[in-house]
Amino acid sequence: MGVVPLQFLPGQSAASLGLTGEEIYSVEIPEAPRTHELVTVKVSGGAVPSFQVTARFDTEVDLTYYRHGGILNYMIRKMIQE
Repeated sequence: MGVVPLQFLPGQSAASLGLTGEEIYSVEIPEAPRTHELVTVKVSGGAVPSFQVTARFDTEVDLTYYRHGGILNYMIRKMIQE
């Protein structure tokens, strides 16, 4: 689905960072992400210009789905190749 779950670092929360949900966020995912990698979230219109979070790619399977644009795209490609 193209959704990357992100997790605040210990001690962080939306409240502690002054985030209201009305900001515009930009997430910098590396070209070759790894499991549990720290990524930077840039914030426009917020109290902080950026902060780090953990990208919750918990397994290599999660990364494979992400690289294919989601589980549906992965399964379709796999079916076509067989």
